[in-house]
Amino acid sequence: MAADAAHRRATYEDVLEAPENMIAEVLDGELHLQPRPAARHSAVTSALGEELGPPFKRGRGGPGGWIILDEPEVHLGEDVLVPDLAGWKRARLPAIGDEAYFELAPDCVCEVLSPATEKRDRVAKLAIYAREQVPNAWLINPTQRTLEVFRLQGDQWLTLGVHHDDQRVRAEPFEAIELDLAVLWADLALGDGAK
Repeated sequence: MAADAAHRRATYEDVLEAPENMIAEVLDGELHLQPRPAARHSAVTSALGEELGPPFKRGRGGPGGWIILDEPEVHLGEDVLVPDLAGWKRARLPAIGDEAYFELAPDCVCEVLSPATEKRDRVAKLAIYAREQVPNAWLINPTQRTLEVFRLQGDQWLTLGVHHDDQRVRAEPFEAIELDLAVLWADLALGDGAK
């Protein structure tokens, strides 16, 4: 009985009370704390945002029509998630308000995997994104230099492709441009996970 009382469902209050140097998420009622991303994780996320921003957020060299953000706090039901990158079509989210977080599910999420977060990103977070009908998800592994592209089909993720190293790809939902994967790893030290 004491164990049941000690294990309560985490809430947004737990997120607010988390140490400032930690990213706090609530997944399936459990609080997850992790330190800010490592430098290589941040380098890959930043490079991806730099590539997608001009054509999709600004309409320079691409169709525009998206709001793309680094590490937004997203509340989906009782779950609180912080994807590494998330995008909303402007038809669904025309502008960003003053709220501290988003309650509208994104149209695409990207998680950059690390050994500490890969299982949580692949299992718990992808399941929540599927439940909330997020149409597209990307998983990027900086160590293996891979990009996995998924589309939601019903309530299951369909793998559209696994791309690697210096491939040039057109990846849904951003297939309007060719993405040079070498740009994502360009700032990583040689031998830093390279095969």
